Amino acid sequence: MTKTAMQSTSESTPANSRSRVLFASLVGTTIEFYDFYVYATAAVLVFPHLFFPPGNETAALLASFAIFGAAMIARPLGAVFFGHLGDKVGRKKTLIYALLTMGVATFLIGLLPTYHSIGWIAPLLLVLMRLAQGFAIGGEWSGAALVATENAPEGKRALFGTFPQLGAPLGFIIANGLFLIVAALLPSDNPSRPSEAFLDWGWRIPFLFSAVMVIVGLWIRLNLVESTAFSKAVETGRVVKLPMGEVVRRHWRELILGTFYMLATYVLFYLMTTFSLSYGRAPVEPGPGQLPGLGYSYNDFVLMLIFGVVFFGIFTLISGPLADRWGRRKTLIMVTLGIIAFALLWVPLLSLGFVGVLLWLALGFSLMGMTFGPMGALLPELFPTNVRYTGSGISYNVSSILGAAVAPFVAVWLWQTGNGSPVLVGVYLAVMAGITLLALIIGKETRDLDITR
Repeated sequence: MTKTAMQSTSESTPANSRSRVLFASLVGTTIEFYDFYVYATAAVLVFPHLFFPPGNETAALLASFAIFGAAMIARPLGAVFFGHLGDKVGRKKTLIYALLTMGVATFLIGLLPTYHSIGWIAPLLLVLMRLAQGFAIGGEWSGAALVATENAPEGKRALFGTFPQLGAPLGFIIANGLFLIVAALLPSDNPSRPSEAFLDWGWRIPFLFSAVMVIVGLWIRLNLVESTAFSKAVETGRVVKLPMGEVVRRHWRELILGTFYMLATYVLFYLMTTFSLSYGRAPVEPGPGQLPGLGYSYNDFVLMLIFGVVFFGIFTLISGPLADRWGRRKTLIMVTLGIIAFALLWVPLLSLGFVGVLLWLALGFSLMGMTFGPMGALLPELFPTNVRYTGSGISYNVSSILGAAVAPFVAVWLWQTGNGSPVLVGVYLAVMAGITLLALIIGKETRDLDITR
């Protein structure tokens, strides 16, 4: 197609409406995070009982978390693959491929036989499906963030960038809400173990339900129009053959900074969701092979988590206008200082009983929203249009290895090292947040950069 024809096509193509942009960026990440959280919940609640040899509950939990972390290794590979497509053929098609990959992998997990049926082949298949999930989400987030920010009106990029971020709390609430309903319909007499019916077939329902959500997401994304920024890059001949090589050669500094910008966010994210569910459900007086915790039943603690995640959603939205007004860097420096302070207050807060646990959850998830929200604009703003999908995706997902992949595993080890106290887990969070703070101090403000560059 000639340049003149491209320009004519671009001018005749209707732009995405604001509501279409916001809904498309929100619904896709909601589905992706739903799929991810369904696995995260099952990794704590179900998989240690079904996919590993019986005998040592702590060892089974660590093995389950190890498979959970395996997806984070696949995420940078997905970022490179889908980033290449996104920067070569466009955001719309790439987002559809990522969503399909995630949906198929999640659905298939719901059909897997267990260790009791096929032995070690069961956890091997679980690893493969988990890697496929990670590969898909490696391409999902950056594409959704680009749809939002590249179509945002002037001065509102951070606000628009919070909508794909809202997929995290919404996906969490839907996934855990569905697990909660199934658990309530199939109640257990043992608060530390699901019922036999739940373990036999009930846990599969949330995984199979993902197929319905994927169909809805595909319908919405098929109605998207390609972003103006990418169309302009095509028209002006700025699309490159190898976005990965270009971003490493010319934008390596931004890759490194973006990776460490996300570090505290990822560690806080998975400590407040995956680790907290393990710690909250662990018995106060543990048996052999168990660690002491808060002693709440699964249903009670998930309701408390959902209470905290509501703050996550609210403060994600609040963070957007603040980052647009004060700048991404200044806003995130203040929030990261807050994360360090929060991390050092874990034991005092949790010692206050039920009220202290609720306060701990509310504060942690509020800070999570405040640090996660601006990332939807900040990471894409670090890179020019022709490598933006690749660059923002690699930064976001390499950080998942340094933060999210090891966070649940390290947290359980520190919990064990601390003889059941979470104090070392809090120190770990403070150290990771300190690294993010240093990166933010070194970095530059991106609020006023031209998104079409």
